[in-house]
Amino acid sequence: MSTKRVEQLHAQGVRTRAHLLESAREAFSTCGDASLNSIAKKAGVGIGTLYRHFPTREDLIFELYRGEVQQMAQAADDLLEEHPPLNAFRLWLNRFARYAMTKAGLIGALQSATSHGRFAQEARGPLTAALQRLLDANRAAGTLREDLEPDDVLLAIAGLYQLDPAGDWEPRAKRLLELVFVGLCRRNP
Repeated sequence: MSTKRVEQLHAQGVRTRAHLLESAREAFSTCGDASLNSIAKKAGVGIGTLYRHFPTREDLIFELYRGEVQQMAQAADDLLEEHPPLNAFRLWLNRFARYAMTKAGLIGALQSATSHGRFAQEARGPLTAALQRLLDANRAAGTLREDLEPDDVLLAIAGLYQLDPAGDWEPRAKRLLELVFVGLCRRNP
């Protein structure tokens, strides 16, 4: 087989994998216990193709979750490049609220796929590191309390997971985040 053909097949595999992930994301957002058959069908591939890319349901869900965690972590850096530290922190908190609401469909799938903490361990590192970068930038700017740790912030915003994503969650999330934000600031902004 020629090198060009191998590259074409590899590119096709990358596209197929991305399409499977997008189909799974859509399926799990509407039904936390979506079947792998329905995901393969939605992606327009056979179940064997899905299993070649993701040998188990847990592998598929894990890859979805890992990708979203990486996006949240990268958002901290992107926001810090575009905004002053305090605004970047506030915007990141708002993104986190949306992230928490999109997890609603995946939460059931995450919990049923594994019970050994693989997902929590995967999210903890990147999100903690992202928050640390935001906190450090704000400490340098003198805008947030000096005694804050990333885990403090994560615990403070954990109430977002109690909101009903099918309801009118945005106004309540905005109020909750404002309470947290004011409490974290060195002085009221």
